[in-house]
Amino acid sequence: MGGGGNENPAFHPVIHEFQQLIEEDATIYMGFRQMFAQIPLEDRYNLDPARNPQIRSYEHMLIRLNDILTTSPEFGDTNGFAPCPINCIFHWPMCTTAGFLIFTNPRVNQSLKKIINTWAQFLSSPDSQGGWFSPEALKLFPNFSTTFQCSPTQEYHGFRSWDDFFTRKFRPGLRPVQYPSNENIISNACESVPFKFSPMVQARDTFWIKGEPYSLLHMLNNDIYADRFIGGSVYQAYLSPFHYHRWHSPVSGTIDRIVHVPGTYYALSPSLGFQSRKDPDPLAEGVLIFIRAKNPLIGLMCFVGVGMVEVSSCEVTVGVGEYVERGDQIGMFHYGGSSYCVILGGGVEIELSEEVWKAIGDKTSTLELNRCVGAVRERR
Repeated sequence: MGGGGNENPAFHPVIHEFQQLIEEDATIYMGFRQMFAQIPLEDRYNLDPARNPQIRSYEHMLIRLNDILTTSPEFGDTNGFAPCPINCIFHWPMCTTAGFLIFTNPRVNQSLKKIINTWAQFLSSPDSQGGWFSPEALKLFPNFSTTFQCSPTQEYHGFRSWDDFFTRKFRPGLRPVQYPSNENIISNACESVPFKFSPMVQARDTFWIKGEPYSLLHMLNNDIYADRFIGGSVYQAYLSPFHYHRWHSPVSGTIDRIVHVPGTYYALSPSLGFQSRKDPDPLAEGVLIFIRAKNPLIGLMCFVGVGMVEVSSCEVTVGVGEYVERGDQIGMFHYGGSSYCVILGGGVEIELSEEVWKAIGDKTSTLELNRCVGAVRERR
């Protein structure tokens, strides 16, 4: 195909493969050309969210992707996008009509997954150490050494890799379960910003997860249990790249079912367009953890973990049949920003805490892990 031409000998093999895909498939080649051409030539689109010049060709994109593969994210004054460099490349392109067609192409998705997995391997290696404790970063983490398990006297505070830092643990006792003896309480499963509460949800009601519309059935991946949640409630919250990224059980009960849900990288509905970029980012990967609560007023509920950006992935640390207490760890996000939902079954009534309602109102306040989201009550 008459594309960018010669292969760059400095490219990583997965970038070479991506280049060949673009330049040897006429449809994909034209799609990438059109995707960058459809970004408006206006001042606001000349910079990506990290305030770098917006990439406007696939050739430049390949060079930048190749650089990222051996670079760990660094913190700086970049509106929270510093840990998400691949997302910054595609932030505006994914808003275009051509971008939607490109990022829903299975072959493009397969290549992106290889690139992302290669970067993930680097982020889990000792080569990814560094860049985490700049003066700008420390402003975002007051009292870091007393809040998180680390070794302040060691280089990089003892963290072995970027991902080791990203999945850092709180020090024991820092996030106790609020109201531990009250089994009616639903606890906050992730340190996160409350976003929305939707009662009496129906099968085809629309929810917005990081800028993309989903129905209840879609959110639950049309699971065999999905119908049990019609008429129930959905609580949504999101995590920034700077939050604690482990999940803890919102209830006491038995793990009934675990479902991993693959996603589509960087596919944003073109009907949302450029205005949607005020919201967080679209689905990358998800997991459903169905928990049969000890309290019969709660019954079967579902924790939904949604990995959001580029390399973001979900790891479950419990197994089917395992009993968990409220506040026990059940999994974690790796590498990138994320979102989570708690879904309660039809007929389960819950009264949210004043703290949660206030946070939903301002959409900026972080609700600490294990705080009370709300309490279920007898049906009236």
